[in-house]
Amino acid sequence: MATRSNHLRPVQKKPSPAKTGNSNKKYVRRVIGAERDYYDYNLLAIVILLTCFGLVMLYSTSAYEAMLETGGDDMSYFRKQAVISVGALILALVGSQIDYHFIARFAVPIYWVSVGFLIITKFIGREVNGAKRWIYFGPISFQPAELAKLAIILFLPVLIVKMGHYLRGWKAPAIVFGFGMLSAGCTYIFTENLSTAIIIAGITAVLVFIAHPKTAPFVIAAGIGAVLIAIAVAFLVNSAANSDSFRIQRIKVWLDPEAHSSLGGYQVMQALYAIGSGGFFGKGLGNSTQKLGALPEAQNDMIFSIICEELGVFGAVLVILMFVMMLYRLFFIAQNAPDLLGSLIASGIFVHIALQVVLNIAVVTNIIPTTGITLPFVSYGGTSILFLMAEMALALSVSRQIRFK
Repeated sequence: MATRSNHLRPVQKKPSPAKTGNSNKKYVRRVIGAERDYYDYNLLAIVILLTCFGLVMLYSTSAYEAMLETGGDDMSYFRKQAVISVGALILALVGSQIDYHFIARFAVPIYWVSVGFLIITKFIGREVNGAKRWIYFGPISFQPAELAKLAIILFLPVLIVKMGHYLRGWKAPAIVFGFGMLSAGCTYIFTENLSTAIIIAGITAVLVFIAHPKTAPFVIAAGIGAVLIAIAVAFLVNSAANSDSFRIQRIKVWLDPEAHSSLGGYQVMQALYAIGSGGFFGKGLGNSTQKLGALPEAQNDMIFSIICEELGVFGAVLVILMFVMMLYRLFFIAQNAPDLLGSLIASGIFVHIALQVVLNIAVVTNIIPTTGITLPFVSYGGTSILFLMAEMALALSVSRQIRFK
């Protein structure tokens, strides 16, 4: 059951037994009708818990590599992530006290700034591991794709609310969908970040679906989309043998990682070895062997495999349950939000977290081809944790507007 609130507004003292029955009835009506302020401390608790768990696993995963890179400082990755996490959490707590209606006033400029950053990344971004996805401001790196996710979560709800009853037709939903696809397209074209483009497209589709009164068009569109995706996958699989495309190579790795270890299959195989060797309760925290150079960049996309190796199936299930709890709280806020704007913002955050968790675990377990997506609040990445905390601030801000009687 959801916890409604820990803070009650002052109410009148209970009348003494000497009072008449009529007075008692008035008292009961006053107590029942009293409004209670709400703040989702459950969501805040799960955010803090996931962040702390992520820091512990990050240190366990990255200590060996950090020592090699720095010449003995095993806390290099941990220290950076911890400082950013604590600072971002404080900013989230402060930001949650700001009315989300006020923040929504800046949705349009934030959206266009995010699109602008995506475009210029192609020209001034620094290439890391074969992809231009980061912009550097001196020693500070910034990934515009993370801003794009936050921008779309804030901008599309504002656009939908402004369109109002016009969303019943097809032109208004097409406009909303077009803005979402613009952001997704810029993400894919200018930063070559397919996973983030998929997440932005998914957020757009779900928000339009929630706001639109009819279900049938979306069912038909989903069916057509599924058929087209199946045809595209079949075509790519058939043409994989004679293609040198980067995307095609990832499909080759997905189909047979052992035969294509030089193309990226080595990392996938090591992740699967880590998961398989963990058993039910794992080897123990800090006792992973795959992180000792066998699994490249384990602290980033593949950290879930180290969780499975050190904590086993039991630890993996606990992590998934924490995310389920977070999603439940976001769903609760979306259901009880005071208006459509707050409900859509919470829904957008819900879709983002759900898609990113599912995609990351699916990649690590080789259910889908490698996409380079991180595990929220757990994987290493300062930009990621900063904008995730900004989303949590928005969700908590919406929760503050909920009133119960």
